[in-house]
Amino acid sequence: MKILVCVKVIKGELNPFDASALECALRLSDDVTVISMAAESCKDTLRQLTRLGAKAVLISDTAFAGSDTLATSYILSAVIQTMDYDLIICGRQSVDGDTAQTGPMLSKRLELPLVCGVMGAERSDEGLHIRTRNGGAEIRLPALITVERGYILRFPSIFSKTDDVTVIDRAGFACDLSQCGLKGSPTRVIKSFENERGRRICKFISMEALFPLIEELIKRPTAERKQSPAYTGRRLKGVWAVGDAALEKAREIADEVVCIEASSAEEIAERAVREKPRVILWNADEWGRKNAAIAAVLLKTGLCADCTELETDGETLFMYRPAQGGSITAKIKCLTLPQMATVRTKSTCEDIIVSGGRGIYAHMDQLRALADRLGAQLGASRGLVDMNGAPYDMQIGLTGKMVSPKIYIAVGISGAVHHTCAIEGSGTVIAINPDKSARIFDYADYGIIDRL
Repeated sequence: MKILVCVKVIKGELNPFDASALECALRLSDDVTVISMAAESCKDTLRQLTRLGAKAVLISDTAFAGSDTLATSYILSAVIQTMDYDLIICGRQSVDGDTAQTGPMLSKRLELPLVCGVMGAERSDEGLHIRTRNGGAEIRLPALITVERGYILRFPSIFSKTDDVTVIDRAGFACDLSQCGLKGSPTRVIKSFENERGRRICKFISMEALFPLIEELIKRPTAERKQSPAYTGRRLKGVWAVGDAALEKAREIADEVVCIEASSAEEIAERAVREKPRVILWNADEWGRKNAAIAAVLLKTGLCADCTELETDGETLFMYRPAQGGSITAKIKCLTLPQMATVRTKSTCEDIIVSGGRGIYAHMDQLRALADRLGAQLGASRGLVDMNGAPYDMQIGLTGKMVSPKIYIAVGISGAVHHTCAIEGSGTVIAINPDKSARIFDYADYGIIDRL
């Protein structure tokens, strides 16, 4: 089985989701090739991967600089079409962009069957048996899968040696330069700024004070969910909302909203070609992220992922989304029509959510007992989900869901920005962590320096 693994190098390190994808490939086959589109400076990182037995290909050309996901998927597909393969594996997303778009876009460009969110894969008589959080399935090859952080990349043998990295520039394959780099990238970052949203003043209390505090908070009117300020700017004449979940965001910015049934990306794109909407909004859940990316390829348009705020001047849609793991917020516009975005929507939830992080992995029974005692809904950080300590539908964060309960209790959660940006609508945040310097306390109203 010939496997191609698409990877991204971030600050000299392999993207963690792509490291998982590479380990998945190495367990399936002895014929693995790593492909990355990056600057020449990433060559050394790729060379180290050859010690694992993989071949490495670096696509590098100044003409490709500034490529967004649409342009990146085009360049990768053009190179891959010159190669022999049975399976392509991508990490679900990169930790700096968090868009999860390149894999689905690449699958559409290559017209390959796609399975996202793979937790495990094994060879079978039919081709491949894959396991996702929603169950197992058989897929025939060739195909493309995107992999979660369920695999830990092996260390190379101390006796292994590095091999050469094959470097390909625009002369090495046929491509249309108008679809590459900035020229071929319909999304543009207008500005970016440090994300300071959600900060709170933390009052530290003892563990013994937790339950009396919760009883008091439930009775307080001030424990109600926080609401984002209503949008008061100019409005668009019309917007498409794919599925019911995106309706609220669409109604904030448009006078007329057309709700489009969440059918296949191909059907939605075909209708968009006929009716020519200026803006299409999708829910930023697993289905929306996958199908919006496929539709973007079909419509040859830009797509902004995981938007938390939208605004408009009446013609152009301006989209705000967390970037670099949530540490900054970027303001983005799309140069093509339709302008498309996946939008973060708040999930319905109980009055209280008890959420666990990596620090609670060995104590899940205690976390469940606390939730049961409070009549609370269980949640999880991405770290806990990646450790298989909780199912994906419990994940709260930039790559999970946004929540706004009256009371949010974070247990063993460090407070990474991709988590705190998803809980800022909570009425009261209580953090329990033995590390007083944990970032979560900067985003909590009450803190308990202790273990559960």
